[in-house]
Amino acid sequence: MKFIRKKLTIVASTLLLSTALIGVSTVTHAQNINPNDPVSMVTTWDKTFPQSSKIEHSKVTFKNRYGITLVGDLYIPKNHGDNKLAAIAVSGPFGAVKEQSSGLYAQTLAERGFLTLAFDPSYTGESGGEPRNVASPDINTEDFSAAVDYLGLRKEVDRNRIGILGICGWGGMALNAVAVDTRIKAVATSVMYDMSRVMAKGLFDSMTAEQRHAALEQINQQRWADAENGKPALMAGGLPDKLPADANPIIKEFYEYYKVKRGFHPRSANSTGAWTATSGISFMNFPMMSYANEISIPTLIVTGEKAHSRYFSEDAYKAVGSKQKELVIVPNAGHVDLYDNQAGKIPFDKFEQFYKTNLK
Repeated sequence: MKFIRKKLTIVASTLLLSTALIGVSTVTHAQNINPNDPVSMVTTWDKTFPQSSKIEHSKVTFKNRYGITLVGDLYIPKNHGDNKLAAIAVSGPFGAVKEQSSGLYAQTLAERGFLTLAFDPSYTGESGGEPRNVASPDINTEDFSAAVDYLGLRKEVDRNRIGILGICGWGGMALNAVAVDTRIKAVATSVMYDMSRVMAKGLFDSMTAEQRHAALEQINQQRWADAENGKPALMAGGLPDKLPADANPIIKEFYEYYKVKRGFHPRSANSTGAWTATSGISFMNFPMMSYANEISIPTLIVTGEKAHSRYFSEDAYKAVGSKQKELVIVPNAGHVDLYDNQAGKIPFDKFEQFYKTNLK
């Protein structure tokens, strides 16, 4: 059992099951009358990347089907004229916020002519939802469709030219969304994770039946404790504040983005906080890629040659039913290399070409 507990801790840490409870917020969640209202609406530029002079940026809100108000950053090319624009909704990675990777992707694509929206998923970042720090394959998939709702009502947007882009764990959510949302005309993923698969089976499908049962037992015992305490406990683990000398290489890779100046953000799950300890249960029997064969729209799947997550992208590419699909493997790129462009590895030209070809 000691071995099993150690194995589960490693899996939880690798998944970066954490979320932000603190930040540079101007309004705290506790001050809200409605728990579905935004946690904050920070108007100062607090991203992990510099602001572009080529775009107009604004903070926006919109509601999902569950009544939760999501907060997003809208990026519009300057001097775009009166022509309606193609639009792209962007989110991820799992446990990140829009001030990190998704915002960088959104701003860069806006520089290339698209109206883009990077948003915080429900229960995380500045978006509403109570209790905090909950992940859900259903609700988080819905968040993408809610972003499409919002974009389609913008006067600048051609609602017949809307695409989505999911990074890391939100890559799986993006594919899940387009399997049911026929309004989305193109989908791309970057270093995607299938969160249902990794939580149910562990990284590299290494979880044994005994370990899976132990994980479910642990989560369900936690439910008793949460019910007794009247509130959910937070998960132990996540990224350490100080990296040990013998750190797992995957943990080290994430640490060198989320816990240092390069990618740290005080509202980011993976920088400062923790998911609720029972968050994983909704993923454990939710096979996210079940209807991937019904995806018929243009699909671009990008991963790194050296990314530990590469197998998710390769298997997703095989599963997607579209005849217009492409798998791009970026040479010498690891997983986190495609979170920002520090290594110059993100193939933005490829993403631009894909969306311009398929959102016209």
